[in-house]
Amino acid sequence: MNSSERTKSALVGLLAAGALLATHTASAVPEAPEAWEKCAGIAKAGKNDCGSLDGKHGCAGQAAVDNSPEEWVYTPVGTCEKITGGVVAKVKPAK
Repeated sequence: MNSSERTKSALVGLLAAGALLATHTASAVPEAPEAWEKCAGIAKAGKNDCGSLDGKHGCAGQAAVDNSPEEWVYTPVGTCEKITGGVVAKVKPAK
């Protein structure tokens, strides 16, 4: 086998490996949720989504303490109750 044939063989091998990797990666991505739920009691301080349930503030990122029952984050429907301390506050359809 001459150097030109070895180069072609190596290139074909790299392309095949790349195609295999791309196929594997694409199948590892989960499907987008069909609906979200407000999951209260699991947000970390400063990491909440939007306003608190009790109306103390109206913006994201203003939770003062970890795991406050009044602070929430969106999770895919069916996920919140699987998280220790999570309580479903409201469900909404995904866009």
